[in-house]
Amino acid sequence: QVRLVESGGGLVQPGGSLRLSCAASGFTFSLYVMKWYRQAPGKERELVAAIIGVGDTTNYTDSVKGRFTISRDNAKNTVYLQMNSLKPEDTAVYYCNAWRTFAGNNYNYWGQGTQVTVSS
Repeated sequence: QVRLVESGGGLVQPGGSLRLSCAASGFTFSLYVMKWYRQAPGKERELVAAIIGVGDTTNYTDSVKGRFTISRDNAKNTVYLQMNSLKPEDTAVYYCNAWRTFAGNNYNYWGQGTQVTVSS
């Protein structure tokens, strides 16, 4: 059974930091592109960051570049999102996603989400 379990969300003041974790099970973690998405109230879900394979390649949406860092530990089947210099506009539910395409099939798994609130 595939599971993605996020943790680490919470309430933080502007300028603060949080580290999100996503523990994966039920699939071959190292073969998947791991991503973090977020969805703010009334807005569409957006891709925040992605990391491929052993972690050599990462991508970020422009609004988080220089503040957020995605990383993965394939031995622990876990992906992380270190979020620094948080702003109120970072407030959203953050979702972990695992994606892979293989032999013409797409494999796409989601976690349940963790709330991040940036407010004074």
